[in-house]
Amino acid sequence: MKPKIVIDTNVLIAALRSRNGASYQVIKMVGQGQFNLVLSVPLVLEYEDVAKRSSRSIGLRHSDVDDILDYLCQSGEHREIFFLWRPFLKDPKDDMVLEVAVESSSDFIVTHNIKDFGGVEKFGLEAIRPGAFLEKLEN
Repeated sequence: MKPKIVIDTNVLIAALRSRNGASYQVIKMVGQGQFNLVLSVPLVLEYEDVAKRSSRSIGLRHSDVDDILDYLCQSGEHREIFFLWRPFLKDPKDDMVLEVAVESSSDFIVTHNIKDFGGVEKFGLEAIRPGAFLEKLEN
């Protein structure tokens, strides 16, 4: 069975900044059938806000960001959030990631900020770095 994942915003931004890292590899694999990406409207809006604010330093136009987000939305599994788990984590934007992961019964939250997701094990989730996630897919 393919794992369900929620990708934290920092992984998307890292992937947009460099094609050399594990974050880029994870984003590149979206839609290739190795895992199911889970999204919510608030999460996609967060992706858009942060990516567009960073776009100049990344070397992307806003239309490039729109194209990338459109692809993620076409490839991902959309979820509506009916129950909020706030406040559970230190950062309210991380709670938004947690909520879609819990609602979808995801297996992993792929993030660079593992410590920010302390306690998600209570929901049957694992916070994992992109490189470690890729290793799990290989095994």
